[in-house]
Amino acid sequence: MWTLYPPCPVSSTLKSDRQTTGVLLALGAFGWWGAITPVYYHALKTVNVFELIAWRIVAGLPLLLILLWMTRRLPHLRQVLTRPRTMMMLVASALLIGVNWFVFIWAVDTDRLAEVSLGYYINPLVSVALGMLVLGERMRPAQWIAVAVAIAGVAVSAVGIDGVPWISLSLAGSFAFYGLVRKQVDADAATGLTVEMLLFLPLMLVILAMVHGGEGTSFAHGPWWLSIMLLLGGPVTIVPLLLFTGGARRLRLATIGLLQYIAPTGQLLLAVLVYGEEFDAERLAAFILIWIAVLTYSTDSFLASRSPSRDG
Repeated sequence: MWTLYPPCPVSSTLKSDRQTTGVLLALGAFGWWGAITPVYYHALKTVNVFELIAWRIVAGLPLLLILLWMTRRLPHLRQVLTRPRTMMMLVASALLIGVNWFVFIWAVDTDRLAEVSLGYYINPLVSVALGMLVLGERMRPAQWIAVAVAIAGVAVSAVGIDGVPWISLSLAGSFAFYGLVRKQVDADAATGLTVEMLLFLPLMLVILAMVHGGEGTSFAHGPWWLSIMLLLGGPVTIVPLLLFTGGARRLRLATIGLLQYIAPTGQLLLAVLVYGEEFDAERLAAFILIWIAVLTYSTDSFLASRSPSRDG
């Protein structure tokens, strides 16, 4: 039936533009985590790991506070700081992200970026398993298969490095538990990270004071470019978070789930092609199993997102 006002394509165009923007923002975030972040910390291998983490927080916290002020979320920050249960959860999440940051930076500094990559490949699968064990979420058959294949991949990796791949497991486990804890916190990403950094700030200032009183900080006694590099630890931490948040708001969870593997892929390419890390047959076999698990998991998640009647 002909109507006086024919359908207008504007809404679909706006939706398409929103999705395109979301994809670009997410690509920027995962590309940053996969390339810029590891290159940045690899360039600072001569700096003490604790000093790097300290500057990451000291330089990043002012940027987060400015962001909260610009977006009028400082009142929400004050509310979060006065909620005992929320603060207890954020103390736990701060400890978890602190472990994650330390292991990541230490691994990059010691030329073990391939193991970092493996950790972030299996992280979503660890999250699925935690959801089942802790939250009682149901796992679909394909997810069971993906987790089982990933476990086989980790076992093969253990054979290849003559021991448990603790770097990979520490990164995957700490970040999965971090996501589990933050899922139960009534605070957005920027506000939560601000509180976590505030909790760490006193300790980080003590660390910088101790380093300064000993051999001297790289910031105070190194070349001028090194001081600038250390201050860039703030933007290196905050920028990808903002890109990811912007992308996540515009995209379906399934799309984010597929794009997230850009980061470990970039890390693996850097490790093997740029930094020349060892990648023997055992490691290749481990990664092939992990890639099969990731493909199984991602395909199942994509199909589930398009079929509301499916469980999960």
